[in-house]
Amino acid sequence: MRLRNAATAIASATLLFQNAIAQSLVSDESSSLIKRDEAPKEQEDPTLNKYFHEPGGDNNLGHYDARYFHGIVSYEERTDTQLHMIRAYLKFFTDQGLDTWIAHGTLLGWWWNGKMTQRLPWDWDMDTQVSGATLDYLGQHFNRSVHHYVSDDEKVKREYLLDVNPWIWERERGDGMNVIDARWIDVRNGLFIDITGLSETKPDSSPGVWSCKNYHRYRTSDLYPMRESIFEGVPAKIPYAYDKILTEEYQQKALVLTEYQGHIWDPSQKEWIKTQAQIEREQKETEDKEHELKDEEQKKMEEEAGKQKGRKR
Repeated sequence: MRLRNAATAIASATLLFQNAIAQSLVSDESSSLIKRDEAPKEQEDPTLNKYFHEPGGDNNLGHYDARYFHGIVSYEERTDTQLHMIRAYLKFFTDQGLDTWIAHGTLLGWWWNGKMTQRLPWDWDMDTQVSGATLDYLGQHFNRSVHHYVSDDEKVKREYLLDVNPWIWERERGDGMNVIDARWIDVRNGLFIDITGLSETKPDSSPGVWSCKNYHRYRTSDLYPMRESIFEGVPAKIPYAYDKILTEEYQQKALVLTEYQGHIWDPSQKEWIKTQAQIEREQKETEDKEHELKDEEQKKMEEEAGKQKGRKR
């Protein structure tokens, strides 16, 4: 207990020191991040303040970056994209000696899968967190940087954009348009990892409480000392009190419910698998889409035939 308390105290002091330094860097007029975006000013229309844009607001379209969106990907492509995307992301942070840890639904996926590997198969995006100091460092040194990735078997090659929101200087929620601080984006299809920074926004009245801009709050002892684990086959860091964090965010039922979103938990495989009803539903959706495409093609052919007849007359 004494050892853990000491580690927590050291972590808290380190975070305070790093954030104090980082805040001075961000306020410096020579900051590359502020210089690039010229310290964005608030607009009367809150939507004009939004930095990251998605092609739509529903559960499907809301999880793509609009700049790289070319259409909704299949379940299989999404699974493959997220697998290599999180591996590339975690490897980059490890190589750079920067702290990051998995969070929210991604952390819940880690918990279910035997505390070993996998995301939740129905989760359209992935979530990670960093300290405010790390977030500022990313803005200073890696903003808009492109990262090349090659899988261990050298069969998969990808590129990812690390894009830091110029509104990271604002550590409160504000108008709610910029709660995501940065993204790690697959430039092939626009799928991304959301990155949010944690800052001690009220050190006088609430010391040791770290929060993001979306009302998630943690005590230093909830986060540190970080646990070392594995996620999607690569080393990953996990918050110390992960069970407490998950219960507060998703309630206890999220840790015991074994059927959700068309999937059922198979304890023998330690994996979420599709239910038969979900498989049939997806097959029907595929068939319906194929029929729609055929109808559209038929309509175009009929319109073209009508135009040709008109020309002959």
